[in-house]
Amino acid sequence: MSIFNKHSAEILIVLFFIITYFFSVFEKVTDWKGTVAYYTNHFEKTVLQKMISILLILILIFEISVVILLTIGLYYLVLDNTFIVVKIGLEISAITLLMFLIGQRIAKDYPGAMNITVYFILNIIGIYLLT
Repeated sequence: MSIFNKHSAEILIVLFFIITYFFSVFEKVTDWKGTVAYYTNHFEKTVLQKMISILLILILIFEISVVILLTIGLYYLVLDNTFIVVKIGLEISAITLLMFLIGQRIAKDYPGAMNITVYFILNIIGIYLLT
């Protein structure tokens, strides 16, 4: 017996990413100036420093897309046993995490890059379970 359906692992992974990306978007939007200042400082000695605002908008577009797709996909996964939308959401999530990884590597923040790996592994497990 399960409190979910036969896709409990997939549902929990999707919920994890919905929560993660929702709060990431919320924090960026509610403290935009602080976020821009933080990343401007973080990428101070890189080619990305002058593009922080544009890159943050791009990241926000990806993160909002992931939240929307995963939320809709979760609905279809639970009620209709359909995987396509949630799988696309996780695929876009993986691309987003790769963008984060590139940024961390450019900034030479190796511990930050290593932390992204944990999210990426869980993301790939989610995609694998839906395949």
